Amino acid sequence: MDAILSLHASQPWWIWLAIGVALLAVEAAISSEWLLWPAVAAGVVAVLTALGLRLGLTAEVAIFALLTAAMTLLSRRLIQRVNPNDAADVNDRSSRLVGQQARVVEPFVAGRGRVFVSGAEWAAEINAGEAPVGTYVTVVDASGATLKVTTG
Repeated sequence: MDAILSLHASQPWWIWLAIGVALLAVEAAISSEWLLWPAVAAGVVAVLTALGLRLGLTAEVAIFALLTAAMTLLSRRLIQRVNPNDAADVNDRSSRLVGQQARVVEPFVAGRGRVFVSGAEWAAEINAGEAPVGTYVTVVDASGATLKVTTG
């Protein structure tokens, strides 16, 4: 801990830059959308300290926290204004497929087959009826990586 405080006293921007890069790397790996703004906030604090503003660790943490909260809230408001029909989790691709037409690419055997929709092939379960290869079905539900479809 003393080593970190010593590094912070001499080069505080390195610590904030490292925090920002680490948060950005985790965000890129898991695409949660929740770590982007803390990463940006850490980058802003890194720039402020690199410019020679000696605020102290407490003030830097406070600025980081305030920037993170403000940017997160503002981005949520912007998303709601730009796209009011946006679902709670934009990363849930399968739920966005509900209501779309899918082309059958593998025949349904015992109610299970494969369909092509939105540029990808998906495992599918058909509720009832027949759907030969090449016909179109409607996605009515999504459960994980399996779509539930119906004819017509």
